[in-house]
Amino acid sequence: MSELLKRRGVLLFTAMLLLVFAAACSSDDKTSGESDDAGGEDGKISGELEIQYFVGGYGDSWWKEVISDFEDEYPDVEVVEQAGPNINDEMRSRWVANDPPDVVYIDGAGSSETQMVEDGQLMDLTDWVQDIELEGGDKLIDSFIVDPGKFDGDIYTLPLVFDTWGTWYDKALFEEKDYEVPTDFDSFMDSMEKIKDKEGIDPFVTSGEHPYYFLRGMLYPAFGAAGGDELLADVITGKEGAWTSDVVLDTMKKVEKMQKEGMFDSGLGALNHTQSQMNFLLHDNAYIPVGFWLPNEMENDIPDGFDFGFIPSPMQDKGEPYAIVPDLRPLAIAEEAKNPEAAKAFIEFAFTRDYAMSFSEHTGAIMNLTEVDLTENDKVPGYLTEANEMINDPDQVQIYEKPHPMSADLETPVGDALMSLMLGNMTAEEFTEAAEKAAADYRD
Repeated sequence: MSELLKRRGVLLFTAMLLLVFAAACSSDDKTSGESDDAGGEDGKISGELEIQYFVGGYGDSWWKEVISDFEDEYPDVEVVEQAGPNINDEMRSRWVANDPPDVVYIDGAGSSETQMVEDGQLMDLTDWVQDIELEGGDKLIDSFIVDPGKFDGDIYTLPLVFDTWGTWYDKALFEEKDYEVPTDFDSFMDSMEKIKDKEGIDPFVTSGEHPYYFLRGMLYPAFGAAGGDELLADVITGKEGAWTSDVVLDTMKKVEKMQKEGMFDSGLGALNHTQSQMNFLLHDNAYIPVGFWLPNEMENDIPDGFDFGFIPSPMQDKGEPYAIVPDLRPLAIAEEAKNPEAAKAFIEFAFTRDYAMSFSEHTGAIMNLTEVDLTENDKVPGYLTEANEMINDPDQVQIYEKPHPMSADLETPVGDALMSLMLGNMTAEEFTEAAEKAAADYRD
């Protein structure tokens, strides 16, 4: 766990309403993948800069603002935007052909930070990032809420967005019907049983089309609560024996119990993430595991009177605190970038105090930076304030940190097995064996 997460006096989620940042001065250091004329003959930032970014729950209005301001600041740079909800699939052939964009924001279905590092697609930023200073003189590398992921000690991405998965419910419905908010797995099951009986609905929904929603939103916190950072690291890296360990089996038995008692939406296997979120908003279900993008992504579909409530996913045993596993969305520079100097300039430009403030206003989420005061900003949504209060209490919430995202080569087969378990086609024991085999294949 990073030192910043361990110091609960600075408390991770204080940063949820107290962000970071100051403008950085650019570095002229060259790295691999640069062309000779990337910055112009006199070192001036110029030329075409191609940026790929996924448009999902956070929208694109923040990106439009930053890119427009960047072009004003660097009039000799022409930014080409490759963006949209399907951009990761649309750009895949470009990456395979070693013709990538210069900058990539890694988020959304079809993207994998770990896979891109393993495939040699991203520039090593380890040395470059060390020298970036904020306007106050402090180092960028020391100003992240959660540190960049490291791969054999090297840094290939800089975490732009701080998010965390959790379980959402409608506070208005719970108050009207006097349903209790769960504090652990036993009370979670009790709550779902009452809701199932009184409302006549399947209480829990998630995206069957994207099993990683349940993996990241429910299982990661469960693994953290049961086995700490070490277990999280072991399952994510596919360490031998991790998936068949007793502690993982005990956790998967909880999932099996949810399935056997009919808590999962009977049609979840066919649901994509927006359909599952719509079902939740319509009270076809009562609980859904999603990140902080949920209210913003579904802004146009929220029914009158709906009041978003958020808790860390209650998969831990009775008497244990909630578990939170931060989820980061990073920026990176392609190893084969055609204009790496402009790419560096853009990344430094985006990480500023003003844009951290703007990001929260545009998205209802936060950038992965410290020391930007949002407490007086009336555009900060209430659920962030309430989550901050809960998660700042170490008696209620424990923070766990994964070493880096799971590789798609492991996450995909694990997700397939997970769906079989959630649909009742596989036992918990069979799931752990299937996941262990996937880990063995991944290691090979």
